[in-house]
Amino acid sequence: MKKISSFTVDHDRLERGIYVSRIDGDIVTYDLRMRRPNNGDYITPLAAHSLEHLLATYMRSGEAGDRVIYVGPMGCRTGFYLLMSGGTERNAENFSALCTAFDNILAHEGKMPGAARKECGNFRALSLKAAKDEAKKYIEVLDEFRRAGTLPTFEYEGGRSGI
Repeated sequence: MKKISSFTVDHDRLERGIYVSRIDGDIVTYDLRMRRPNNGDYITPLAAHSLEHLLATYMRSGEAGDRVIYVGPMGCRTGFYLLMSGGTERNAENFSALCTAFDNILAHEGKMPGAARKECGNFRALSLKAAKDEAKKYIEVLDEFRRAGTLPTFEYEGGRSGI
């Protein structure tokens, strides 16, 4: 059986950050690595589900919304995948949109998007507090780049992506 690209990345060397996991035509898969893998600290299912609702809503409603293909948590509970059209030449715009989405999550008040029975298959398992707590942790990573005025390198350790 063929080994998929993401299993060829040494997860023990990954730090929190943003990586380009793969490129398929003009679709870029970003690895939003929110936790160090295999470190014993994982995103709770409640926080992942809640953050998924908010992140997907704000990414699709924001400046890059027409390019969002998919937003969802990793099964290992160390981050999220974000698939965007437009190729890597849109990295700066996509990073800006991601930062804006996380800022909006922290500022969000009121009802969670998709929190009704008809809108979600597990609508009772949502918590604005859990989503905001998780967003606060990851915005530290985003803020490092914003303060420095630079973009992430978007490359895995040693310049090797999962492409």
